[in-house]
Amino acid sequence: MSAIDLDGFSATPLVSDPYDHLIVPGFLKPESVAQIDRDYPAIESPGSFPLDTLSPGPAFTHFMGELRGAAVCRAFSEKFQTDLSPYPTTITVRGHSQAKDGSIHTDTPSKILTVLIYMNTEALTGDGGRLRILRSKDDLNDYAAEAPPTAGTLLAFRRGARSWHGHETFVGPRRVIQLNWVTDMAVVRREQRRHRFSAWTKALFYRLGRTG
Repeated sequence: MSAIDLDGFSATPLVSDPYDHLIVPGFLKPESVAQIDRDYPAIESPGSFPLDTLSPGPAFTHFMGELRGAAVCRAFSEKFQTDLSPYPTTITVRGHSQAKDGSIHTDTPSKILTVLIYMNTEALTGDGGRLRILRSKDDLNDYAAEAPPTAGTLLAFRRGARSWHGHETFVGPRRVIQLNWVTDMAVVRREQRRHRFSAWTKALFYRLGRTG
């Protein structure tokens, strides 16, 4: 059984202001949210973790397979009017946000599309952690849209020179899955090495901080 509401995704219009993006509050079917939340991998420290370094449960693993499947690729290709089938994907997973997260950026040029799926079953307090689609690189309050990081919500955008986005500071549990279509397999290998090293060092410092 599919965890994804692709009909709802397809029915959600693409927004072009200030760059191509869409927000789908019910990307995950309601009955799937609890199962994926239950099987979300245990992540104790901040940072993005490559999927193959984690140990999720079966519902989460099934969902990851769907994200990488042909039906999702077709749906995103149609939505963004770009044939994504020749391009590889990367998936990283977060469990916590730290103070320095959320600074304004555009993502790297090697990314074609960025897809964020939030899995926070409890509300995050205040505006912190609510990703904003920005009109400029200088003002976090000049935004066209803001994605609530509640469980099952999707935010997707086309990466470009002006795809500025960021969020107010938030420190605490913040679950988000990031899927990217990228330019080639060399990017996949490089990103995997980078995230593995970054995740390892962050986990080490986190453990040292708790025991120090």
